[in-house]
Order: sequence, then structure tokens, then C-alpha cells
Amino acid sequence: MSDRPNPRPRPKVVTLSEQAAARVREIIDNSDKDIVGLRVGVANGGCAGMSYTMEYAESVDTLDEVVEDKGVTVLIDPKAVLFLLGTEMDYKVERLSSGFVFNNPNQTSACGCGESVAITPAVLPEDGAGANLS
Repeated sequence: MSDRPNPRPRPKVVTLSEQAAARVREIIDNSDKDIVGLRVGVANGGCAGMSYTMEYAESVDTLDEVVEDKGVTVLIDPKAVLFLLGTEMDYKVERLSSGFVFNNPNQTSACGCGESVAITPAVLPEDGAGANLS
């Protein structure tokens, strides 16, 4: 048995609003494939430098960060964890459009069309205890 105290729980990389969780549940329930969750990541590209990616996940990859929130599973691409740390995923329905919205504290700017963003990776403390997400 170790003399080290139990580590404090790790914060969730991403949280979901009630609207986002409901939409993810709807997507999974209406899929014609066996979907375990939604995989979220970031990709290089666009006029601001990066864009958010989302796809159906039929399985959990070994290195995925698994987030369980409000009854749904979101898998975070391991290369995206530091870019998404502290992000709230929301789902907005407006008069002429609807879609997922990422409220990301690491996002420094966005392009005019809203398709790409600039994101600075979160910096973890040197002791490895995790970022301050308050």
C-alpha cells in the first residue's frame, strides 16, 4: 500500500450544457450504427488556424480522453486535450441555424465566418496537479 494520498480527481476536459447533452443523445439514438459517443478534436486549417472537429465514435481508442457528462459520452482526441481543457460544449438553435458551440477559455480569436479559431494550449502547473479551471 502506498503512503501517497489519493490524487485529487482530474477535472473534465469538456463539460456539456443540457442542450448539448440532449442533442448528443438524439444523434446517438437516431444513428443506424452502434455509436458509443461523439469524438471531439481540433484540426489545423482555416483562416484563423484551427477548427473544431466532431465525428461519430463506434469505439473508444486507447488514448481517448473519455468524458461522461449528463448521461452521454464524449471522446476527446488525445492531441486536442490541452486545446480543449475547460471548454463547455453547448448546442444553440437560432432562427436560421443550429449547431454545437464551443465556449473555450483557450480560444484567443475566431475568423469572421465562424468556421475556424485560434487556440492557445492550456498550460499545466509544473507539479502536474492540473490546470486551474475556476
